[in-house]
Amino acid sequence: MVRSGDKLVCTDGNPFFKAGSTYTVGNIVTSKLFEVKVGANDEFWYATEDSEGISVRFNSKETAINDAWFSLAK
Repeated sequence: MVRSGDKLVCTDGNPFFKAGSTYTVGNIVTSKLFEVKVGANDEFWYATEDSEGISVRFNSKETAINDAWFSLAK
């Protein structure tokens, strides 16, 4: 289970998350939803942890942006 302050390594990036980069977990919203910090000004995206893994999902009808996938840093 992901906890606030954990480090995540992006394993499959997209235009917003770079593969191999490390990101920090922010606030936990629910047992499956949490913030991933992306900027110095407390900017974040919402991420989920489920049976498929840890991801930030991008749903847009205008563009085909792939989801970003992460693993917990050791």
